[in-house]
Amino acid sequence: MTVSYADVAVGTALPAQTFPVTRFHLVRYAGASGDFNPIHWNEKFATSVGLPDVIAHGMFTMAEAARVVTDWVGDPGALKEFSVRFTRPVPVPNDDQGSQIAVSGEITELLDDRRVKVTLTATHADQKVLGNAVAIVQLA
Repeated sequence: MTVSYADVAVGTALPAQTFPVTRFHLVRYAGASGDFNPIHWNEKFATSVGLPDVIAHGMFTMAEAARVVTDWVGDPGALKEFSVRFTRPVPVPNDDQGSQIAVSGEITELLDDRRVKVTLTATHADQKVLGNAVAIVQLA
């Protein structure tokens, strides 16, 4: 599905999504990204540096937020700019459930050249984990 600029307005909500995060996801992400920092896999190390548990990679959390935009627009190439501020870690317990990241988005500005500004909210356990999460998207 391709989203048309004519079909959106300020306030248009993107479909919200919830993403699971388990230790398995972290291992796969570490392998793909090359980020083997022990705070993402070694519980003893993570807690020794003051973290509550092993935490998800910030870029993993950011990527899941971007998925809400790319799934909505139907074309990953339509995501022209994307920025976030990491505000809180996502602890990932060593169990079968892991954690969840909930992401929602809303068009907050119509720009020139059929582009829109999308503001995203990403939370874990009802606390924001990304701040100033903004995507600029090129629409059809």
